[in-house]
Amino acid sequence: MAYPFDRSGTEVGPDGVRRYTGLPRDLVGMLRAVVDAHPGAEALVELGGERLTYGQLWDRATRVAGGLRAAGVGPGDRVANRLPNGNDWVLVFWGTLLAGAVVVPVNTRFTEPEVRYVVEDSGAAYVVEPGADLPDGEPLAVTDQGHTDLAGIFYTSGTTGFPKGAMTTHENFLSNVETCLRCLALPRDEQLSTLVSVPLFHVTGCNSQLLVVTAVAGTSVVMPAFEVGAFLRAIEDERISVLTTVPAIYWLALQQPGFADVDTSSVRALSYGGAPIAPDLVHRLQAAFPTARVGNGFGLTETSSVSTYLPDEYAAAHADSVGFPAPVVDLDVADPDPVTGVGELLIRGPNVVAGYWRKPEQTAETFVGGWLHSGDLARIDDEGLVYVVDRKKDMINRGGENVYCVEVENALAAHPAVGEVAVVGVPDPMMGEKVGAVVVPLPGRAVDPADLLAFARERLADFKVPQYVAVRSDPLPRNPGGKVLKPSLREHTDWTPVR
Repeated sequence: MAYPFDRSGTEVGPDGVRRYTGLPRDLVGMLRAVVDAHPGAEALVELGGERLTYGQLWDRATRVAGGLRAAGVGPGDRVANRLPNGNDWVLVFWGTLLAGAVVVPVNTRFTEPEVRYVVEDSGAAYVVEPGADLPDGEPLAVTDQGHTDLAGIFYTSGTTGFPKGAMTTHENFLSNVETCLRCLALPRDEQLSTLVSVPLFHVTGCNSQLLVVTAVAGTSVVMPAFEVGAFLRAIEDERISVLTTVPAIYWLALQQPGFADVDTSSVRALSYGGAPIAPDLVHRLQAAFPTARVGNGFGLTETSSVSTYLPDEYAAAHADSVGFPAPVVDLDVADPDPVTGVGELLIRGPNVVAGYWRKPEQTAETFVGGWLHSGDLARIDDEGLVYVVDRKKDMINRGGENVYCVEVENALAAHPAVGEVAVVGVPDPMMGEKVGAVVVPLPGRAVDPADLLAFARERLADFKVPQYVAVRSDPLPRNPGGKVLKPSLREHTDWTPVR
């Protein structure tokens, strides 16, 4: 199996890190080059709102930068962006960078105490509030930033403990842009458009959608709020060429009665991530989007988004894999199990962030010797394919046997009546933990727990088969990045043993 991505124009530095050569000096330089070459190209479309060219985007963003400077924001200061998805979010993003300041995207689903924590922890000099006028002043463009300068602080979703601010440099952003262009095999000389249906405060929406099409003078079509009908209409009306979202959204789209009438012929690349995907859904996506290359992306806030990618030619046959390392990414496994090869996934590359803002102890624990300790348990096969089997902290220890939740989820997801599934540890006084599964059936289908476990026993070792199955009608709770909120499931699920 040959490595599938283009590694030309990369070189390994004295620190052992492979980097792309020829990247712009900073994000502002990337945008300026696009504005100079394509001022009249459409840059932004807010569904139901304004359409902006690159010339208009630059003019408006430089005025935001001038307004921030007039309000006392200086180079290196942090600007917290609390806006929801829309053109204004993008104008604040670029305006902050044009002022030489640091972007702090704020999760719009955070409670007020959580927002206060992010604002105070980042030491934000200015907060852009929803409903308020954008900063406005004389045009300003700071152009003396470099690769190692801090450009953004993305706070982790905070599923455990307080959120941590991942310090993202200009090189981190630019490296992820180049990785996405190569992994998705996107042309650089054609008009591309992406439909941003995920939050822009998340690295997927910002780093792997907005910035990627911006680099090639493409159009970002931004959904202020997700609605499946609007999602499908936009694919056809806006001639979307790049789609990226979580598997559950694609599954929902394919269930719509009118899906067969949607013209999907413009879609060139379709990627997913953030949750297990059934091989059947991969096949359905390939059939529903016949002009698209389909693939699975994997990454973390700490890797500026993409670390590995599973391209179209491997997508269905290896649906349980997250693919090969990106062109400038090195992977390793710490303390692998001698039998399974499973250990903590280590990641090195120019996409790995500079550490956690104002958290030296956590930084020292997580970023060791140039390697990010991801907290994910994974194995890498002889062909170089990566299989993430669980979060390290979510692994179930059933009487001394390790059960990797993702492996069980993948097996249960293949059942023809299962729409969504999450596996968690259920406290047990004898075994310590037992395996519990929360299942959401497909519309119009019913899940019989006993039948599901018989299905699982054909695919899993006996100690991996769930002892508890809870069937629910509501979708699984997820954070904005599409990850299932397992602590919520553990706390609020009524567990009944299956006979």
